[in-house]
Amino acid sequence: MPDVVVIGAGVVGAACAYYAARAGLDVVVVDRGPVAGGTTGAGEGNILVSDKEPGPELDLALLSNRLWRDLAGGAQGAGAGSGGGAGTGTGAETGIGAGDLPEGGSRPGGGFEFEAKGGLVVAETDEVLEALTGLAVAQGVEHVLAGPGELHDYEPHLAKGFAGGVFYPQDAQVHPMLAAAGLIRLGAERFGHGALMLRTGVTVTGFVRRGDRIAGVATDQGEILAGAVVNAAGTWGGEIAALAGVHVPILPRRGFILVTEPLAGPLVRHKVYTAAYVTAVASDSAGLETSAVVESTPSGPVLIGASRERVGFDRTVSIPVLERLARQAVELFPALADYRAIRAYCGFRPYCPDHLPVIGEDPRARGLYHACGHEGAGIGLAPATGHLIARLLAGLRPELDLTPFRPDRFIEEAS
Repeated sequence: MPDVVVIGAGVVGAACAYYAARAGLDVVVVDRGPVAGGTTGAGEGNILVSDKEPGPELDLALLSNRLWRDLAGGAQGAGAGSGGGAGTGTGAETGIGAGDLPEGGSRPGGGFEFEAKGGLVVAETDEVLEALTGLAVAQGVEHVLAGPGELHDYEPHLAKGFAGGVFYPQDAQVHPMLAAAGLIRLGAERFGHGALMLRTGVTVTGFVRRGDRIAGVATDQGEILAGAVVNAAGTWGGEIAALAGVHVPILPRRGFILVTEPLAGPLVRHKVYTAAYVTAVASDSAGLETSAVVESTPSGPVLIGASRERVGFDRTVSIPVLERLARQAVELFPALADYRAIRAYCGFRPYCPDHLPVIGEDPRARGLYHACGHEGAGIGLAPATGHLIARLLAGLRPELDLTPFRPDRFIEEAS
């Protein structure tokens, strides 16, 4: 019997499984689809501190930023002593190095294209620049203020006319599907004191109870008994919680990404976005919101986002949204007008009403741990979430106060 069943093989579930195995626990990961088949596979791979307000999510992001750098092959220094101040108790042994790759395999960033590229947030007006500067100071993270004459030192192809910006060296990017698959593979291969097994094509239909505790999951292929269950089902985390009779209000928030043809040269050096992106992330609106976000990839294409709207699980391609994203990207980088968009894809961010993820054991269903509701920050926050969940599972004190993320903080709506 495994110690833990993790529901969900996206990047958050993969991180929970990896760190639990590292803690010496036997883990089974189940997913009704393939690895990274949900929100993770439709993400941009953002690892951001720049878009976080001061508070618990920023603390979580700083811890996760440090862990990502450890996983990528040794901490690169940035972020180790800023904000939050949470120690991880991790070291270089957590790094994913060349020896962990399949025979003949070699990829930058420890096997999942980790790029410590930094992020540049630009302001259209002096008023917006003042607000951006105030946010950067309040965050207390590493940043560099850039006046209008300095923006092109960071991005030579950026459009002219911006009032200035803020550069965040800690912002980074990762290939989300490679990261999810890599964490599961490493958990299965590396730790002799903990085992990790992956079972895809398995649908969870309910929970097994022993008295007042969750003692496993019921699936379409039979029961899997375990000492604990982790709900890392992403956008479907609320549905999984409901199977256990508890209320966790997670809703899908659709977003589109445009992908250009491969570019011959480095047109975009960093992750670049306008200040409107910060506002959109924090918005409670169910309507359509878009803000320019542009970044390159190691293979050449440029990713263009971002849009947000609550339309359920409707995957209908919206040409007006794609046109708006393309227009906003060209306003940032006029040279993009000379390149074609070759495809677009959409995903569903797991949205919580207070914009904070749900992390920790559910007091209403002992033995059930939640690791979901990260909205668009799940890829960036995955290692910290997995690390903290693993510490709880192992009976250890987590480095961060998980009270703001508690599963029972929501008031259930009257039916």
